[in-house]
Amino acid sequence: MLMRLTHTVAALALTAGTAMADYTLTILHTNDFHARFEPISKYDSGCGAEDNAEGKCFGGSARLVTAIADARARSNNSILVDGGDQFQGTLFYTYYKGALAAEMMNKLGYDGMTVGNHEFDDGPEVLAGFMSAVNFPVLMSNADVSGEPLLADKLAKSAVIERGGEKIGLIGLTPQDTDELASPGDKITFSAPEEAVAAEVAKLEAAGVNKIIVLSHSGYSVDQRVAAAVSGIDVIVGGHSNSLLSNTNERAVGAYPTMVGDTAIVQAYAYGKFLGELNVTFNDAGEIVTATGEPIVIDGSVAEDADTVARIAEAAAPLDEIRNKVVAEAATEIGGDRSVCRAMECSMGSLIADAMLDRVKDQGIEIAIQNGGGIRASIDAGPITMGEVLTVLPFQNTLSTFQVDGKTLIAALENGVSQLEEGAGRFPQVAGMTYAIDPAAAAGARISDVMVGGAPIDMAKVYGVVSNNYVRNGGDGYKMFKGAANAYDFGPDLADVTAEFLAAKGPFTPYTDGRITVK
Repeated sequence: MLMRLTHTVAALALTAGTAMADYTLTILHTNDFHARFEPISKYDSGCGAEDNAEGKCFGGSARLVTAIADARARSNNSILVDGGDQFQGTLFYTYYKGALAAEMMNKLGYDGMTVGNHEFDDGPEVLAGFMSAVNFPVLMSNADVSGEPLLADKLAKSAVIERGGEKIGLIGLTPQDTDELASPGDKITFSAPEEAVAAEVAKLEAAGVNKIIVLSHSGYSVDQRVAAAVSGIDVIVGGHSNSLLSNTNERAVGAYPTMVGDTAIVQAYAYGKFLGELNVTFNDAGEIVTATGEPIVIDGSVAEDADTVARIAEAAAPLDEIRNKVVAEAATEIGGDRSVCRAMECSMGSLIADAMLDRVKDQGIEIAIQNGGGIRASIDAGPITMGEVLTVLPFQNTLSTFQVDGKTLIAALENGVSQLEEGAGRFPQVAGMTYAIDPAAAAGARISDVMVGGAPIDMAKVYGVVSNNYVRNGGDGYKMFKGAANAYDFGPDLADVTAEFLAAKGPFTPYTDGRITVK
């Protein structure tokens, strides 16, 4: 265990024996907002004006303005923080990059944020511009940015804020594999979370700070691991795994807060659908006496702030022509739920993989692979707009064609299912092939019964493959594809390919057909 000076010793050094009253703090928090400035449906995609008027929608910046103001009014002492991934997910990000996120976060009055992996989707340049625009610290402890001029001396590991006469330490944490998940460039190196956080805790305590909050974009399981390994963390505000922690919601994956030793861990799903509200009482020594709360669902009962509605409508105007175009129709919901598409065949995954393969099958391509993490929403029944397709596939990925042998394909599939337990985005949705998974087997030995075109895979045969340019260039751990033969990464946009495939089908009936079997 990585140890630190105890809260008690630090407190005694500061107070010299003087008794102090307990200190209460409300921690309001969001994570994985993904540019959902407008209200969203129950499927986490766009929600029309008529449904919004009928109270069927969730989230949106205008409701968050109201919910945060109401929560602040309930507390005499509060902060607002974010667990990362404000970037990416809708046309708003495609068009404005980080500018609208910075504007809305400033309006909401955030006090701190950690860097999420998607904050690096457009390289250090966009992140640096965002940081210049916001009025609060953006933090990341487990990376060395000294070699990146755009972020060196700008992106801090931790910060100290003051609230109610007390100092609060904030530490940022991002996924250790961000170099595989995004595009940070080759001048930034990422490190293990435990050691990085422990170093910042020690630094903060040495400065007399005994209330320490980690803003973590590393996932619920990593947060629990860090809490168990590092003493001195009072609260971890999480993100990345889109985990709903709650004591009342039947879909919750854990308690709110989840206590690991003396550390309270919270997370509030994603997309602005919830606002986390944790009420913490600290004693003189900076130790948690009580930690209670519950995420607030931002549903139709939360009023929308009129000024914010108007501002988002103004920002949306340039996007409307693109996203309101109806491109197809769905007979029933096309399922893109994260928990399904990262664990087994899902109807959205089969659709996208089939669309990819259909586009390039006349080029000698036999197999399509789409990472489940690239699938960001479902689409409900009825008319399908281009905006909905872009919400499912927001990353502006292009089709990549290449050639690899059967042995490399097996290694790719094993990589894809190597982090099933974490719900990692590398899970492979496929077309032109079938395979079986044994989740109980060790990572690296989970794949079997691989068939290509109805025949067992040949380890020595060279196959033509289509994927997206992110996967082909090693994203989500697919490094075995980086040296592929005859690689061409500049095909059409994946969202356009999917939309055109849907349009050609008439009313589209979603399907799964057993191409992936879970033993």
